[in-house]
Amino acid sequence: MKLSLTSPSKIVLLVIDGLGGLPRPETGKTELESAKKTNLNQIAKESICGLIDTVSPGITPGSTPGHLAIFGYDPIKYDIGRGIVEALGIDLDLKPNDIAARGNFCTIDNKGIITDRRAGRISTEKNAELCQLLNKEVAVAGARIVTTTVKEHRFALTLHGKGLSPELTNSDPQQAGVAPQKIEALSSQAQLTAGIVNEFISQAHKCLKSESPANMVLLRGFSQHPNIPTMSKIYRLKPAAIAIYPMYRGLARLIGMQILPPGSNITTQIESLHRYYEDYDFFFIHFKATDSRGEDGNFEAKVQAIEEVDNALPNLLALNPDVLIITGDHSTPATLAGHSWHPVPFMLKSRWCFPDKVKMFSERDCLEGGLGRFPATEVMSLAMANALKLNKFGA
Repeated sequence: MKLSLTSPSKIVLLVIDGLGGLPRPETGKTELESAKKTNLNQIAKESICGLIDTVSPGITPGSTPGHLAIFGYDPIKYDIGRGIVEALGIDLDLKPNDIAARGNFCTIDNKGIITDRRAGRISTEKNAELCQLLNKEVAVAGARIVTTTVKEHRFALTLHGKGLSPELTNSDPQQAGVAPQKIEALSSQAQLTAGIVNEFISQAHKCLKSESPANMVLLRGFSQHPNIPTMSKIYRLKPAAIAIYPMYRGLARLIGMQILPPGSNITTQIESLHRYYEDYDFFFIHFKATDSRGEDGNFEAKVQAIEEVDNALPNLLALNPDVLIITGDHSTPATLAGHSWHPVPFMLKSRWCFPDKVKMFSERDCLEGGLGRFPATEVMSLAMANALKLNKFGA
């Protein structure tokens, strides 16, 4: 961004993953509307608010494109596979020709139908045992294949060898009640890799058949290290990320953020923000539980997760950042138990913003906000402007 300039002002971006929801039929209220959130509501009163579409109206975003859009990257232009960000999130050292995929341990029944895409969210320790088992027992000619634990049911699959291509379909249908899909090549150059991956899946199925509940694997997001400009190059920022889940650390690392120690919860994440506050001018804080509970279809637990964030906010507000943005990367309504296409609540608080009439932080209230409904790719220009980090355009 040619208009960018450096300044000592601070921007804090808090992404509450899967923030948006839908009304519960029994009450007519969304998770945000149901939560006790004194601090979020107070921030809304001092902010300019709106709703963002992280990809496009009607399109359900994945986590990677949702975050990329908020960071100012066109998610259509930078279509980055989930695998590479998972691998970078656990500090795997990948060569340019290596391929990575996001893996789930899942549960299938005796007919091969998926009954749980996340195998009951098995423990990370159990995941590590299963990865060790697969690395020991599964071998496929044509590539060295490694499974590495990420967190809970998630693992990273990496392929190392010559003549490999990431142009593959997914085996993960991203829904229960159907069978895993066969990996297909999307180009003639990927035929070899498709065969290698399908053989890996076949052997993994045999290796895990006596396990419970994690008796199968699902793969998606085959990708290699992309060519993408850093935030420092685009915005002349010194950015840092405070994220607990590896995937979000990987994405932050991919676009040049320094990864700071997050601890284990939102309270320790904000403590880390205090500890490093003087060292950086842009902070990305990621909170995951809202998305996880929404995907579980657990309305009450998602409400509790929102309240957990709200309770931790006074320590963040004590820093009085020049710009504070709170939003989500997509909606995950508990009533749908998955990501959805619905726009996401957004609020920006700064000395220079024009507060609107919004008094509560919720989907319906933000719909009436001064920013209206707008593309998430415009978030960074708003952040930079309110931090006085943009020069005038034109003469």
